Amino acid sequence: MSVSENLNKILSQIEAEESKCALTKGSVKLLAVSKFHTIEEIEEAVKAGQKAFGENRVQEAYQKFTELYKKYPDLELHIIGQLQTNKVKKAVEIASVIESVDRIELLKEIEKQASKLEKKIEVYFELHTAEDSKSGFDSFESLKEAVDFCAKGNVPHVIPKGFMTMAPFTENQDLVRMSFKKLKEASESLRNEYPELPLTELSMGMSGDFPIAIQEGSTEVRVGTAIFGERNYNK
Repeated sequence: MSVSENLNKILSQIEAEESKCALTKGSVKLLAVSKFHTIEEIEEAVKAGQKAFGENRVQEAYQKFTELYKKYPDLELHIIGQLQTNKVKKAVEIASVIESVDRIELLKEIEKQASKLEKKIEVYFELHTAEDSKSGFDSFESLKEAVDFCAKGNVPHVIPKGFMTMAPFTENQDLVRMSFKKLKEASESLRNEYPELPLTELSMGMSGDFPIAIQEGSTEVRVGTAIFGERNYNK
C-alpha cells in the first residue's frame, strides 16, 4: 500500500476509535512520525492532507524540514526524541513543538534559544511510565517541579501544552494500558493544580497501541511504521 493509502487507513481507525469512545470527530490528532524517511515520502503524506510530523533526530529533521517548509510553510514539526542541550538551538528554529522535555535544564535552554528568536514554542513534558523507555521524568514529583517552574513565569517563551509517554513494547495490553493510565492520572492532577497553564494535550500511542491510547484519553497519536512502512536506515 502507498503512504496515502496507509494514512487514510490510520485516519479511519482513529475515527472509529473516537466514535467508540463517544469523542467528537477530530478530537485525536495524528502525528506522522517520519524519522529515517525521505523528503519524497513525507511529501506523499503532505499531498494526502497530513500536516503534522514527528522527528526524533534534530539534525535529520533540520535538513528535511528546511527544504519542506519552502514548499509547504504550514507544516507542523514536533521533536519527539530525547533532546540534548546542544541541539536545542536548531530544534527551536525548526519545530513548533518539543514533546520530549524531561528536565528543567532543558526548559531553561529552550527559553534561552526561543527568546533569542523572539519565538514562542510549545512543549510537552515526558513522563517515564514503562521500563523499556529510559527517557522522561522518572517520578510524578520531578514532573511536578518542572510544571511548577513554568507556572512561576521562569520561561515566558515556553508554552506548556501537555504531556507525553511511551508505553512498554509488549504484547501485554494490560501493561500498555497501565502506562497510559499513569500519564492520564498525572496530567489530570497537574491540570487541577495549575489551571492557569494550557495543559490540554496527551501525546500517547504509537502504531501498535494507539487504539488503547485513545481509549485512555490520548489527544495525539504518534504513528510512523503503519504509515511509511519499515524504516530504511540507509536513506
